[in-house]
Amino acid sequence: MGTTTDKRTDDATTDQPTKDATTEDATAKDATAKDEPTKGATAEKRTDDPPAEGGTTAAADAATDTTDDASDATDDASDTADEADTPDEPAPSAAAGAGAVVAAGLGLASVTGTWLGTLLAERQTVLGQIKLQSGKVTDQIGAVYGTPWHTTALVNGVFAVLAMLVSAVVLTGRRPTWVRAVAWGGLALGLLGLLISAGMYLDLFASLPSLPKAPGGGA
Repeated sequence: MGTTTDKRTDDATTDQPTKDATTEDATAKDATAKDEPTKGATAEKRTDDPPAEGGTTAAADAATDTTDDASDATDDASDTADEADTPDEPAPSAAAGAGAVVAAGLGLASVTGTWLGTLLAERQTVLGQIKLQSGKVTDQIGAVYGTPWHTTALVNGVFAVLAMLVSAVVLTGRRPTWVRAVAWGGLALGLLGLLISAGMYLDLFASLPSLPKAPGGGA
């Protein structure tokens, strides 16, 4: 009796771990079965992601192209506005350029003197000597020195006036920048030459020399 009861108890005890192990295997299988759809859904989701990313990249590229086109259009509009605001420089004229150069040359000649002024001054010197020898004049300094000096001043003054007139004619119309610059230079030189000529003619820079008086005779 006692032996039979103990055997049954041992069998029940031995079968209990087996049943527990079977229950755990079933639970694991159920969990695996539940995980399989999830993994499949995840795989499908990952498979669908690349097209979504590709679509986003294409949209970004399209937006970038649109921005570039807008920037190009803005740059073109700015260039067009700048060209419209900037006045076209007049085409250079041969006559205007030549006139500006002539004006500058005349102005420089009025300041430094010309061979024509020197020639006329020498002629007046010779005429003064002839008049002194013939007794037509008594002022030796005025005939030999003063008259030639004033003649040089007159010639330089004429060149100065011509330089100013030519410069004024060149500056009346629309001229290129370099033509206007040369013309303004000729005008400035002409004005300076005119002031120098006036000072020479009026003896403002230096008065005419005078002969010393002869000492009186004593007893």
